[in-house]
Amino acid sequence: MASLKVGVIGCGSIAQHRHIPEYLLNKQVELVAVCDINEERATEIAEKYQAQAFTDYKELLKMDGIDAVSVCTPNYLHAPISIDALNAGKHVLCEKPMATSKEEAEQMIKAAKKSGKKLMIGHNQRFVASHQKAHQLIKSGEIGKVYSFRTTFGHGGPEGWSVDGKESWFFKKEEAFIGAMGDLGVHKADLLRFVLGEEFTEVGAFVETNAKDFSTVDDNAVCILKTDSGIIGTLTASWAYRGKEDNSTVIYAEKAVIRLEDDPNYSLIIQYTNGEKVNYELGRIQSNSDGGQNKTGVIDHFVESILEDKEPLISGEEGKKSLAIILAALESQATKTITKI
Repeated sequence: MASLKVGVIGCGSIAQHRHIPEYLLNKQVELVAVCDINEERATEIAEKYQAQAFTDYKELLKMDGIDAVSVCTPNYLHAPISIDALNAGKHVLCEKPMATSKEEAEQMIKAAKKSGKKLMIGHNQRFVASHQKAHQLIKSGEIGKVYSFRTTFGHGGPEGWSVDGKESWFFKKEEAFIGAMGDLGVHKADLLRFVLGEEFTEVGAFVETNAKDFSTVDDNAVCILKTDSGIIGTLTASWAYRGKEDNSTVIYAEKAVIRLEDDPNYSLIIQYTNGEKVNYELGRIQSNSDGGQNKTGVIDHFVESILEDKEPLISGEEGKKSLAIILAALESQATKTITKI
């Protein structure tokens, strides 16, 4: 018998291809409700999974026995819906970026503390086996002092997989507030914080819209980042990698170079300064182009955090720190200066 009853608010692609499939694969969970302002979509998903359909999330939150919700809505709704859910006594897994401002993020964290419920942000890159191994190698001192890095996350854009194509909220500033930098860049910002084990203190960024004339948000961004210890590097986020997705990170250190790339066999390669090379078979780095992400580990960790009453790896506080980086990038673009975080 399932230990948790969950609902999913927002039935777009991320709900259909990650949250719902992962909940269904977890034997501790029963999916009991779904919500979408598109009644036809909500009804279709509900019937497919024998759940109850809602078009108003506030009605879903009133449902008896529901323990937790995933918030898979446009970005501008992440904070208000999460806060309402926490205030209603529900645990919350919120998609990234967690909010549109530092103030919203802090309100979410405050609501979680007041309610005593879990708040987790859906940054899945921390759960990739090769990323976790890289984190361990750096933390142990295996590769010595880290000097610099380069990381990128890019694909052809959300129109290729969103249920609404070019009409998706992803391209509307009033609903998304940010484009590729919030969709993909925030993933890499969170990953770097995790892998390096340091916080970023300064950002310089070019955040542009130069590939999609129908979009009112950025589709290409390049940032220069600096950590508190002086590690420097570049972060690129793009919706204009039309030929092939790139979800890679390279870290340059005193004793070795760590390569985290989408190699079909070795997603982690260590190249030591003495010429030695170590290939780790840890599975592929997950890709949007693979046709779904239903084994990310995000849902399982969220469920485990609730059932074992422990702080999620990507808590509200962690989500806020990663959000701060993309907000600083926007400020840098607007002011044409290096921005302190």
